[in-house]
This record gives sequence, C-alpha cells and structure tokens, in this order.
Amino acid sequence: MRADVFLVESELASTRSQAQRLIASGVQWRLAASAPWNRVVKNGDSIPAGAEVHLLDEAEARFVSRGGLKLEGALRHVGLSVQDLQCLDVGQSTGGFTHCLLEHGARRVVGVEVGHGQLHAQLREDARVVCLEGINARALTPASLQEAWEAAGSEMAPQPQEDDAPPDNPYRWMSGDGEVSDYDDSDDVSDDEVEAELARSPAPQAPSAAAGAPRRRIAVAVQGIEPVFDLVTGDLSFISLTLVLPALVPLLAPGGQLLMLVKPQFELQPGQVGKGGVVRDTALYAVVEQRIRACCADVGLAVQDWFDSPIAGGDGNREFFVFARKAA
Repeated sequence: MRADVFLVESELASTRSQAQRLIASGVQWRLAASAPWNRVVKNGDSIPAGAEVHLLDEAEARFVSRGGLKLEGALRHVGLSVQDLQCLDVGQSTGGFTHCLLEHGARRVVGVEVGHGQLHAQLREDARVVCLEGINARALTPASLQEAWEAAGSEMAPQPQEDDAPPDNPYRWMSGDGEVSDYDDSDDVSDDEVEAELARSPAPQAPSAAAGAPRRRIAVAVQGIEPVFDLVTGDLSFISLTLVLPALVPLLAPGGQLLMLVKPQFELQPGQVGKGGVVRDTALYAVVEQRIRACCADVGLAVQDWFDSPIAGGDGNREFFVFARKAA
C-alpha cells in the first residue's frame, strides 16, 4: 500500500496531505522487532500490511490538521491559557484550531464554518464541540449564532397521534386482563376462539408519523447556550479580516480576547499579490499590519501583539497572528 495511504488507513494521519508532511519529516517501518527499519523516501513508497510504523517527528500528527500547530505556537507566544474557557473558532474547517483548544483545556468550542462536512469525525463526536455549518462569519450576529446553536442542539421527533381507526379485527381492543362489561359475545364465539384469534393477531404498533404530520422539536441537553465567548480564534481564507472583525466583537465577553491568523494574500488588492497567490513584496506586510490594527481600533479592540505564525503557510506565504483584547 502507498505510504501516505497506509498512514491514513492506520489512523496515524487524518488526511493524505498530513501523511505526506509526516513522510517528509521521517517515517520508517519494519515487519518484525528483529528486522531492520526501512525509511520511507517518497509518498508512493510501499508499506506492507501489518508493518510496524515509527514516526520520526510526531508533531504533525498531534492535531487533525496543521492549524493546531500554528495555534499552539501562538498560544505559547502570548502566554495565553484557555483552561475552562468558552471559545469561538471561526473558519473551523477540519478542526485544527478546535483540536488545539480542546487539548489545552477549553470548556467548549463553538465552530463556525461556511462549508459543510469538513470537521474531522473525532471532533464532531466530541461533546465539547458545537459545529455550525453553512454560516458566513461576516454575517454573524449574537441572535443568529444563538439560533443556529439551539437548532444544532435539537432534533425533530413526530408528534404523538390519536389512533381513531377501527381495529383490524373485532378482538383487537381486548388485551391483557382488560374487561368491557357492556359487551357480551357469549352467543358469538367461545373463549377458546377468542384466545386463538388474539394469538394470531400481531401486537398493536405505535402509530407512525405520516408524511406531513405535525412535528415537534425535542431539545437535546445543551447547557449554557449563550453566544458570549472568552476567546475568539480563526483561520479564514478568501476574505479579509477587516470584513469579519466587526461581526466578532459583539460575541466577545467584556475583557475577552481574540487570536486570529492573518493571511496577507487575502488582505491585499489583486494587483499586489504575485503569481500563485504569493505575496512577494515584503514591504506589503507592513501595509497589512497597519490595516488590521486600524480595523481593530475602529471596532473596539486593543491590539496586544502582532507576530509571525510559528508555522509557515503551506503555499509559501508568510502568515501572522494578531492578538487583541476587548475593553472590560
């Protein structure tokens, strides 16, 4: 089996792209404890079934995506603890940031994603994670977020229906030890015939919800549904943060903090971005920083720090983090 596919199938990597980064960092395999290790050189190298695999650098495998490493480095850089915090992760995608927040003790992470079906199954099944899909972060409001959150914590169930239909046979109404005193069938059938008929009849079924039948919402136990967050994180693409920050500030608690990844290629005009979407003029990084700082000031955020992402962008672009705080 191809090495990158083997790592995914063995759950050592979440995606093939992550598997390929692990291979670049060093992967080796052997078929027995006494056998020598074989180094995987290329993604297409073969690893036999049942082989023991050793990752020379497990950092890439710690989170479901590389974003977890970026956020972890950023948290360490600013000295921020997320223990017991309620966090909002904007641009949740596969869930790298969400995974990092949980690993560092976040009480709950609500993720907002414009797409669908991207969150890793491991996180989707975690009770501490709320995944809200099909939502544009630019249009977020406290009310719309709360509505989406409540809808995500509900399920549809059929309304109980009265069954006024006549019984399928004249003895269906008789069950157990029930008696009806004003009905006398002694002249019609014997007791043995009644028992035989009841034994042949299928057990009564609960009425099923017909198409179009009224339905009611059954709330799943979700405690503390309130769109107020101690920390907002985000990794957004194809949109400027200057368009999103105004919608995020009302969701922050007083004194709440914001830690967002900044991708310069989405903060500049098309003519300022080079071939392949890479920003080649390093002087433009200062332009991006100034724009983000000015936007933060306009929406009531005080920038605490601006720094390079601890992990470089995969497309060759330099990335940054902005760390800001809302007034208490």
